[in-house]
Amino acid sequence: QVQLVESGGGLVQTGGSLRLSCAASGRAFSRYAMGWFRQTPGKEREFVAAISWSAITYYADAVKGRFTISRDNAKNTVYLQMNSLKPEDTAVYYCATRDSGFVAHTLERFDYWGQGTQVTVSS
Repeated sequence: QVQLVESGGGLVQTGGSLRLSCAASGRAFSRYAMGWFRQTPGKEREFVAAISWSAITYYADAVKGRFTISRDNAKNTVYLQMNSLKPEDTAVYYCATRDSGFVAHTLERFDYWGQGTQVTVSS
């Protein structure tokens, strides 16, 4: 059974940085693509970033140049480094994986989800 556990969320001031982590278990981590999504109350969950099995990355326009997704296959962990944070980045951030090694950027293409971690950026 695939399990994803996020950590690293918290409260940060505008312009600050946070690094989210997602520890995966239950299958061969290195073979599959990973992604990060976020959601605010009353809005649909939206794509943030994804990384393929071969470390090809893809970002939403809203975070490009500020966020970096990476993976450590030895630790079965994917990271989201978030710099230059803005109040509009405030959301619950979810880690996800899919039954494919290739990147995707839509919710329906991801098969497993973590429980989420709150990120709050104060102005």
